[in-house]
Amino acid sequence: MPEGDTIFRTARELTAALVGKPLLRGEIRHPRLSTVDLAGRTVIEVRPVGKHLFLRFDGGRSLHCHLELDGAWHVYRPRARWRRPAHQARAILSTGDKTAVGFALHELAWLSTVDEHRLVGHLGPDLLDPRWTDEHARRAAENLAADPDAEIGIALLDQRVLAGLGNVYKTEVCFLLGVSPWTPVSGVDTAEAVRIGRELLRRNASRAARSTTGYDVRDRRLWVYARERAGCLRCGGRVVRTSQGERLRERVAYYCPTCQPGPTPVR
Repeated sequence: MPEGDTIFRTARELTAALVGKPLLRGEIRHPRLSTVDLAGRTVIEVRPVGKHLFLRFDGGRSLHCHLELDGAWHVYRPRARWRRPAHQARAILSTGDKTAVGFALHELAWLSTVDEHRLVGHLGPDLLDPRWTDEHARRAAENLAADPDAEIGIALLDQRVLAGLGNVYKTEVCFLLGVSPWTPVSGVDTAEAVRIGRELLRRNASRAARSTTGYDVRDRRLWVYARERAGCLRCGGRVVRTSQGERLRERVAYYCPTCQPGPTPVR
């Protein structure tokens, strides 16, 4: 699933392509929005919130989307060939010189801009909020600490606690904290977890190739995520791949037993 840095970059690309220019084509291919025609409207702002995206239009209306597992926005020049099949297109917004195509957008809503909070008001502090303050950091740390018995790997993925982290960052935050993902929140410095999570997202908000290590070399960009064959980038030891969470919340999990002491999954 796209994480907060991907949504942030997407918002920036859509801003450059669409903002301030009346749409010549504004087609939404969604059963509930099939009668919405955006042609003639102007995008005035693109707002990322955690893993959510709002395209704000003149007239006080917003188009909301969540990319879920396979959604994406691409920007094309006129007559350029699309990189995904046309039947996956759910939104087509064209200013003439640029066309933004939203593929596999399962969640779409057309609503008043003043009502955006109804869709994202339940979220915790957005780690990439440009207005981030010490108060946001305090609230996020308190949210994280609210359930001391929760596994830190599960808590970091809860968007109601703090918004923007996905499975890659959850994995790397746990590594940099030096704890296994199954460590109870009570055994973690929650303020430090928030700081690391925000720093990693901010560092990658303007990068196409995500790196949590500081290296920009293909096989050295992540500490333990998806490194079950290559080994831990720090110690060279074995990286364990398993799963964490139950049923719909189950996610793949990676950790280095040497660098990340603590509880391990019961299988």
